[in-house]
Amino acid sequence: MKVIDLRSDTVTLPTKEMMDAIAQAELGDDVSREDPTVNKLQEMAAKKFGAEASLLVPSGTMANLVSVMTHCVRGDEIYLESESHIYYYEVGGLSAVVGALPRLIKGDRGIFTPEQLRSAYRGREMHLPNPKLVCLENTHNRGGGSVWTPKQVEEMTVAARELGLKVHIDGARIFNAAVALGVDVKEYMKHVDSVSFCLSKGLSCPVGSLIVGGRDFIKKAEKNRKMVGGGMRQAGIIAAPGIVALEHMVDRLEEDHENAKALAKGLSQIDGLDVQVQNVETNIVILRILKKGLSPDDLVTRLKRRGILASSFGPDLVRLVTHRGITIGDIDTVIEQTETLMKA
Repeated sequence: MKVIDLRSDTVTLPTKEMMDAIAQAELGDDVSREDPTVNKLQEMAAKKFGAEASLLVPSGTMANLVSVMTHCVRGDEIYLESESHIYYYEVGGLSAVVGALPRLIKGDRGIFTPEQLRSAYRGREMHLPNPKLVCLENTHNRGGGSVWTPKQVEEMTVAARELGLKVHIDGARIFNAAVALGVDVKEYMKHVDSVSFCLSKGLSCPVGSLIVGGRDFIKKAEKNRKMVGGGMRQAGIIAAPGIVALEHMVDRLEEDHENAKALAKGLSQIDGLDVQVQNVETNIVILRILKKGLSPDDLVTRLKRRGILASSFGPDLVRLVTHRGITIGDIDTVIEQTETLMKA
């Protein structure tokens, strides 16, 4: 039985071209900035975002942690959407490691407004933490892959600047956002202070993320990376597939988006399930179970028996994520098998 794995785009495997690039990568000591493959990737990433510099790190969680460390000191306050990845899924690192305090804002599918930011801002006085940073997530995972537009980011940044705040984008899937809207990622970078993005999700690399920003910011971030254990030696074996990804893997994300929309449309027509098709903007589909007595864990287990892997995502929610390796034929199979399961 073929397994159709829709748990996450993190399950993507590297392409043959990526594996060949790893085998042929020219290597050096990256802590000493002597790995030419890492240097090439960092230069490519900075240029792609229109930034002064970038920094390779092992993971998206470390990318966000190092970015927050670089912007903030202990006791600073960070404004976050209430279900953002940095707050929800990163082991509390912003407080446990950085010593910063989250101030949560409830958004609409992960998107909040400048007015909400201004309302959450408490000012600067003796009894309050020092307000320092706004973090946006684009696309927003728990929002179902929802997209911040460059205009929304610009408006948020204007409000942040008025309040004396820096802005960081957790852009783990920012290329999904850019492809969905048909815009250049530079349109995001030009408004904010830093962006992190993953190589290991839709771009199909085996490991790695990057931080992009100003030269002084990245220089400070490099030291923070070392502090939390992210200083790597012959890291060109990580950077090599990243170069392939930035050259060849961005435009193909549109296929994932089309597959997600087809999946959402098909599942929405099955009795006992609810999918808001209009909310599927990128590669994430959130399925709500309406059938009484059927829990997300039950549905996930029953799908697994049919060779389909999905993720429980809440009291009545299941998440499915399309990615490279998932075909439209797989989508048809998932719809057919789910319909049969629900009828049973």
